[in-house]
Amino acid sequence: MTGALTVTLLNESVRRFLPHAPRIDVIGERGLSKVLRAIGVDPPRGTALYWSTLVADLLSNSLYYSLIGLGHPEQVGRRGGVLGMTAGLGAAVLPPRLGLGHQPGERWPVTHVLTAGWYLIGGLTTAFTLRKMQGSTRRREKYEAAPNTWMEVE
Repeated sequence: MTGALTVTLLNESVRRFLPHAPRIDVIGERGLSKVLRAIGVDPPRGTALYWSTLVADLLSNSLYYSLIGLGHPEQVGRRGGVLGMTAGLGAAVLPPRLGLGHQPGERWPVTHVLTAGWYLIGGLTTAFTLRKMQGSTRRREKYEAAPNTWMEVE
């Protein structure tokens, strides 16, 4: 969840003051609307569409970034970087090819580099969080395995 929150917070905050910032939110709204229409559902509009997309983005990005935790624990950092960069490149390049158009205010290469960067940071944040959780689990296991010698009386 930390990676998904990181991407969302970066997108929502930076777009308010940087003219060519990524507009992942707009691409998400277009994507959600397109999927809903394809299954015969009228998509929400305005604020309802914004919040629906925000929730869908958090859920889908959380599921995607959860893949970072699979596999050997020593490779968490590498998986975080690779999966983050893969998602970022996809988010930067695929929307026009998927019929979602270009990001509003898009300017090459600034918007694309920032888009890839947001997702890379999300992947690395997830990896860092998982690494910290693994470390605290190892310390706890080591502590629990140690004998309680302070209570022994000779």
